[in-house]
Amino acid sequence: MWLATGHTDMRKGFDGLAALVQDHLQRDPFSGQVFVFRGRQGRLIKVLWWDGQGLCLFSKRLERGRFVWPATAGAAAALTPAQLAMLLEGIDRRAPERTDRPRLAG
Repeated sequence: MWLATGHTDMRKGFDGLAALVQDHLQRDPFSGQVFVFRGRQGRLIKVLWWDGQGLCLFSKRLERGRFVWPATAGAAAALTPAQLAMLLEGIDRRAPERTDRPRLAG
């Protein structure tokens, strides 16, 4: 899974994002890997994925808050499935906070 660092023009659809993956990230958009893009304001993300039959495009807009994005110099940052799940929930993956603390020892 790959995060496209920086911001992306969210008017892009299947073909525009696939071209970004190929030209900017230097990766194959039809490899089955997941590619995640964020808009300028940080409230909207798009996820592009080839499922073997066609491209899938998922988008999510947060009503409150912003998606946390890495400040890296490269074009893409690697992401684990757990980190993607936290990202989609709007959780800062750099400092996740547990909410299910045990009440009693033993």
